[in-house]
Amino acid sequence: MKKRPMILVVATMMFFVFFGTMILQRCKPKDQDVSPLQAKKNEFIGEQACKSCHAKQYDDWLRSDHFMAMQPPNDSTVKGNFNNASFTADGVTSKFFKKDGKFFINTQGEDGSNHDYEVKYTFGFTPLQQYLVEFPGGKMQVPRVSWDTKQKKWFHQYAGQKINSHDWFHWTGNSQNWNTMCASCHSTNLQKNYSIDSDSYHTTFSVINVSCESCHGAGKLHVDFVNSNEYKNGKKIHGSYIEKSSEQLAQINTCAPCHARKSDISATLTQSGEIMDNLIPEIPTTEHFHADGQVNDEDYIYTSFLQSKMFHRGVKCSNCHNPHSGKIIFASNQLCLQCHAKKYDDPSHTFHPVGIAASECTSCHMPGKIYMGVDLRHDHSFRVPRPDLSVKYSTPNACNNCHNNKTSQWATDAIVKWYGPVRKYHFADDLIPGSKIDDSSEAHLVKLLRDTAVPNIVKATAANYLGSIPTQNSLSNLLQLLSNSDAQIRYRALRSLSNFPVANWKENVGPLLSDKVRAVRIAAADLYITIPEKEISSQYSQAFTAARNELQNYVLYQADFSIGNVMIADYYLRLNDFSNAEKFYVRGLEKDSLMNYARLNLSTAYNAQAKNDKALDVLETAAKTDPTNDRIYYNMALLYNEMNDKKEAERSFAKAVALKTTNPRVYYNYGLLLNENKKYKEAETVLQKGISIDPSSAEMYYALCFVYIQSNNTIKAKEAAIKLKQLDPGNPAYQQLFKNFGI
Repeated sequence: MKKRPMILVVATMMFFVFFGTMILQRCKPKDQDVSPLQAKKNEFIGEQACKSCHAKQYDDWLRSDHFMAMQPPNDSTVKGNFNNASFTADGVTSKFFKKDGKFFINTQGEDGSNHDYEVKYTFGFTPLQQYLVEFPGGKMQVPRVSWDTKQKKWFHQYAGQKINSHDWFHWTGNSQNWNTMCASCHSTNLQKNYSIDSDSYHTTFSVINVSCESCHGAGKLHVDFVNSNEYKNGKKIHGSYIEKSSEQLAQINTCAPCHARKSDISATLTQSGEIMDNLIPEIPTTEHFHADGQVNDEDYIYTSFLQSKMFHRGVKCSNCHNPHSGKIIFASNQLCLQCHAKKYDDPSHTFHPVGIAASECTSCHMPGKIYMGVDLRHDHSFRVPRPDLSVKYSTPNACNNCHNNKTSQWATDAIVKWYGPVRKYHFADDLIPGSKIDDSSEAHLVKLLRDTAVPNIVKATAANYLGSIPTQNSLSNLLQLLSNSDAQIRYRALRSLSNFPVANWKENVGPLLSDKVRAVRIAAADLYITIPEKEISSQYSQAFTAARNELQNYVLYQADFSIGNVMIADYYLRLNDFSNAEKFYVRGLEKDSLMNYARLNLSTAYNAQAKNDKALDVLETAAKTDPTNDRIYYNMALLYNEMNDKKEAERSFAKAVALKTTNPRVYYNYGLLLNENKKYKEAETVLQKGISIDPSSAEMYYALCFVYIQSNNTIKAKEAAIKLKQLDPGNPAYQQLFKNFGI
């Protein structure tokens, strides 16, 4: 199960999170190869139908993690000790026992008391095994206690965390729900079948585990064809009605739905070769990855691998892994020596003795990190260790993963001694400073976009970061990306354009409402819903209607997940449908009471419906939940001001400033309020602080000029007006002021 992210991170996870299976486009037969079978409906028929013709592949599969992904509980599938064992950790004692041939866990329930829970299924088997418990409404949950299959002991994932029984992260809560978080990647042809109205599931699957048809697609037409007289008489159809993922992208896209951090678009899958028709993979931003693109959170493989030289040289999953057993095809460094010269498996390259872990290629080029308490997973970006970047930016490096008693500078010095002082360029040299979103970031991000050797997924990340740098140069580069051939780049550019005025992108975005890729159409529609329909050109109206329907289906598909409800509410809020926005913010908070992002926007929805008392209550609850969040006090100040409670508004503004807010609008509005209350000196101080944060803010200088005029300080007022003219000379709102000062 997933680790709880930080609250503000959760707000943006909506585009990651989380689950489904994608079916790739079947190779189309030529017209002359058309068979009557094509008119029939394909169906899932189970792995037994494959066994007789594909015995070797079937036997490999029986030994795979895929086979053990989910099983009914019995003495052969259950690995944990259920012989009246007990385990105590983090304030909770759990007991494990068998009764009438069934397996039970006695542990803390959602009411805070212990109860007996029957194990419905096993979940995985190495390096840990989890257990599923069935709840009303078709929900299945994963208890926090897991079995370490190597150490042969019970343990708590994320040890040391005491989790309240009503918390979103408690095992009975939304974050540990099988239907939403896990199911689609552990069974074949899983249909979530979630009902928004009843908040319940009727989840089904064709095969309990990850079987042949999870990767090759429904098999009925294939079996019918190979048993037909056509086939026996020598008739051939490319693919024989199943998906054969031998080409690199097709194979990667077959694995990606379960080996990527992503969000699913719809229950209805589009059969195409484009992954973003069915899901939106995460990109290596600092939200989930380290600043250089190395894995940090539970990020799986896809996003890392697309950063690698391996991917760009045509390497695919089956070059290293047996696709049926899941095991690597050669032991240790022999796997890499399929392509790399023998000299790389030598102390002259590794600087470590042969035969120890430190001399293995993976130790340096695929460093691992432990997730779920005991599960070591390797970074698939295959990068060269850069301790020099660790010295400069505090990013991790493989050298200090092992030599953790040494400094990054020590590792840097060793690399210089062995390989000289110059390091080959890596996109991390620009991605890291670009991720900081400061005065120098834009140049680094633009460089990434223009470098043809930079991986597309890194370019998409650069496009994402540019959205936080609202300059003309950023805008120009984002608009250029709308015609990029890579769907992820187009998608991220569209998302970033939401931070720019509509007039700057309206005409450029219009054509993407009918883009060939569903995720891109959805992102374009998400921009266009902010435009009044009467202002949408007739040439885009039909495409907008269709794309908007896809957008709505996408957001509603997330309704069983806490952040999904906030995503839906945000959608309705942008449509000014405040009643529905309120409904889904409340639903989201019922699933995760600590999600303060929802409270901030819920207060906006209440305010728009003239429910200011409720809006204030929500913000006060938010402040108790996260008392160091400056935005809460800013919103509270604006609300108090609207309610004409100037005293409380001023107090809330002061609290936001005391929390060292970097939002210039706080200082602007606070300065105006202080000026209104004739506190001119305090107003000057606050506005000057705002200017130090955003020196290019014309309105800040306008407000400061107004404060000086009110306090009869003509000299300083003119100085502020001169600066204002330098920043925004053509603004008609300022012309009379310029005239009054003779500038």
